[in-house]
Amino acid sequence: MLAVALCFVPVGASAWWWQDQAGIDRIFTQPMSTWYRKVLYDVNTTWPDKPRDPLLVVRVGEQRLYLFKGGLPMKDYPVSTSRFGVGNEDGSFKTPLGVHQVRRRIGEEAPMGTIFRGRRNTGEVARILTGNGERSPDDNITSRILWLDGLEEGVNRGGDVDSFQRFIYIHGTDEEGLIGTPVSEGCVRMTNRDVIELFDQVPEGTLVMIVE
Repeated sequence: MLAVALCFVPVGASAWWWQDQAGIDRIFTQPMSTWYRKVLYDVNTTWPDKPRDPLLVVRVGEQRLYLFKGGLPMKDYPVSTSRFGVGNEDGSFKTPLGVHQVRRRIGEEAPMGTIFRGRRNTGEVARILTGNGERSPDDNITSRILWLDGLEEGVNRGGDVDSFQRFIYIHGTDEEGLIGTPVSEGCVRMTNRDVIELFDQVPEGTLVMIVE
């Protein structure tokens, strides 16, 4: 088993190792390194003035979020995106694609499972459902919120495609048993423990790439 302080093979190589959120050793194979090299190239060329360390990549098809630091994969997490698929239109309840940044961080130091309504701490703590298929009557937003702001005019910014005005978040949920399947109404859901861990590593301004 590899240590948490990982030993990487560089991005240009065919593969490298890292450890996922469950502590399982995984290998970042050539197909994955290819998609990441494309993401890194796009970020470096299109957004040279934006901070790129850390960097988050949400891969909707995999239902996973990847955290990169120093240009290398540090960790990956299971997530849940929209049950309606991908799309940027207001009212579609779809998960928007494209380049975003973390505009606001909400919930620092709130107890795990804290319920937020309208981005306000209610002081209530949710009962977390972990059974497969278990649904919450309230579909609560819990623990932490990373509120995303689209950066691509006409794609996820401005008009009726504005991710910030659509209230697109990365957030915790009280329906943890559904993580890994697309069931949200546009946001990117995480388990409460994972979203707290991620929140502590991600400052405002962090770039977030959402891709299919």
